[in-house]
Amino acid sequence: MKHYPYNNFKNDTNSLISKVQTFKPDAILGIARGGLTLAHAMAEGLNIRDVQTISTELYDHQQKRKFITVYGECSFKKAKKVLVVDDIADSGETLQVVMEYIKSQNPDTEFKSATLFYKKTSVYEPHFWINEAVEWIEFFWESDFSE
Repeated sequence: MKHYPYNNFKNDTNSLISKVQTFKPDAILGIARGGLTLAHAMAEGLNIRDVQTISTELYDHQQKRKFITVYGECSFKKAKKVLVVDDIADSGETLQVVMEYIKSQNPDTEFKSATLFYKKTSVYEPHFWINEAVEWIEFFWESDFSE
């Protein structure tokens, strides 16, 4: 298990912001819970006010479930380009399901995905990513605020 501290997050998020600027998103969709901290930081860095969330469940701690569950709906009527963010593309199933789901709900909107980490064994490769994951990542927001 690798601890991912705030300073790494700050530096990597700034790098990710630089990468996605070519896409010029109008809105950001954060996948809860892991993508929420990144969605907020990227919205600040890209000066985007339209930030929405969707929730999924695929893991219970480090134990993967058999099926993914998606909760919530998003409305991108004004947005032409939406950046979907999550902390990691581990198995890739979450991003794959979310991307298919939101595209089916918003067929006239262009979606691209961004993560801090990407595992080469993932079934889905984000459009933008910073680090290759080779072990379980424990993000600072998972450990620094728990009892």
